[in-house]
Amino acid sequence: MKPTGNVNKVITPNPFIPPVRTLRLEVLSKDDMNALSRELSRAGVMNRTKEEVRPDVAHYIVISGTYAELLERAEGIEPVTESLEELKAAFDDLLSYWKPGAEKRVEELFDESEHGKLMLMMALIESGAVVESDGKLVLREVPSLDSLRLELRFPIEEVEEYLEAVEERFNAGMITEFTLAKHYYVEVMEVDRELIESALRIAEDYATEESIVDAMFEGIARSVLADAILEMAQGHRKKNELLEALMEREPIVVDGENERINVYFDEDAIEDFLKELQTLGYIKVKGNRIWL
Repeated sequence: MKPTGNVNKVITPNPFIPPVRTLRLEVLSKDDMNALSRELSRAGVMNRTKEEVRPDVAHYIVISGTYAELLERAEGIEPVTESLEELKAAFDDLLSYWKPGAEKRVEELFDESEHGKLMLMMALIESGAVVESDGKLVLREVPSLDSLRLELRFPIEEVEEYLEAVEERFNAGMITEFTLAKHYYVEVMEVDRELIESALRIAEDYATEESIVDAMFEGIARSVLADAILEMAQGHRKKNELLEALMEREPIVVDGENERINVYFDEDAIEDFLKELQTLGYIKVKGNRIWL
């Protein structure tokens, strides 16, 4: 499991994601969760399933106006100019095969993934250029794109560096969406690098890309830390001495071909990790004594 990327790039763990936590792979459904867990078990990878209900909170900056007004004010604000360019391309494409008087079903015009065309359709209906008839949409006339009124929404992180300009040029508002949803995970309990690599390969068919990337680095951190603990425990059979020696060595550095990973930890995290290693059968801890 060799990290790749830019030369001399240093990756340090997010302080809110402890490097020694159990690897957590997120999937999109309960069926996928159970299927991934079965595949891992068949491959000899210890794992457990977990379901959580948690809120997802998203903040959006909203601007509105005619296409011409938005275009005039958008200069230098890259997310806005890009969105307007995409809308113009969608407008030209939509009207290239939809002529005045023609009736079309929604699915003939665009699919759910084409958000730009959906936004344009709402603007066309609001302007009166498109009407509904017998469950179909009828293009009454070809309007000017410049005259269509639009409402554009941007995740706040996309326009964060432009917020001052957006506030100065547009009558911007903010929408916050709170979604309570169930999330499905498979947690990999292993610290052995080969088993972790096997788990990641299997997870490619089930888990989200983001969780696989996170798990890859967490897997490196877990296996490296486990190796360091088992190696140092050879000469430190008292827990307090082992903890002291580990803290003196922190961070543990992993050098890859093009990257370096620094593994940070604190005593509480190591205490919990020792319990996990004991559960996995690598060590035995009783009081202040450690047995391998």
